[in-house]
Amino acid sequence: MEVKIIPCLNDNYSYLILDKNKKNACVIDPSESMPIIEIIEKNKLNLKYILNTHHHYDHVGGNKELKKKYGSKVVGFNNDKDRIPEIDILVKNNQIWKDENFEAKIYHIPGHTLGHIAFHFFKEKKIFTGDTLFSLGCGRIFEGTYEQMFNSLNKIKKLPKDTEIYCGHEYTLQNANFCLANDSDNSKLKEKIIKLKKILNNNLPSVPTILADEIECNVFLKAKDLESFTKLRDLKDNF
Repeated sequence: MEVKIIPCLNDNYSYLILDKNKKNACVIDPSESMPIIEIIEKNKLNLKYILNTHHHYDHVGGNKELKKKYGSKVVGFNNDKDRIPEIDILVKNNQIWKDENFEAKIYHIPGHTLGHIAFHFFKEKKIFTGDTLFSLGCGRIFEGTYEQMFNSLNKIKKLPKDTEIYCGHEYTLQNANFCLANDSDNSKLKEKIIKLKKILNNNLPSVPTILADEIECNVFLKAKDLESFTKLRDLKDNF
């Protein structure tokens, strides 16, 4: 399975996952349609599925046009069926969603929104976390609670340490500055920031990140309890 990272809007990432042998593809969180269409047409792909982590417009903005153009099926959380545009296939927490060579476990990870999910392609050790877990950060809490977000992050934290994390936005440098301000003695974090700046200076995406690095460097994953997590999340909102 190949993953193509597609920058969209100002700082969003959509992801095209490919079965290269059959030229089939899924897109995850298409913020807008045109960047996706360009890659589909250039590579002569069959866009079979649109996978949405949550209902926010910058993650579903391309659903309607892509479905109309390619006849793709939209996959989303069953409890968000009234908020995800054009939804066809309803998935539940801990369900295995599968079609041919695409196979992912669904995790309900509320906090940012109440209906947020992640798609974990466990055989390939890749997880698409939307706006729940970012590289060196986590999402704002809009609909859920601090406790829900804390538990959602801990659910992801239990995955194999070499899991690749694909998140919804390029927020890594700002997140890194916040982590450093709150974990200034972390040598691993300082090393990661040096590498990160080189990557971004070359106009390359900072994703995917590796779960092992996040556990060592991401202050939200290092939070020992709900109280400390809550304090960090409040500080980040005003950073």
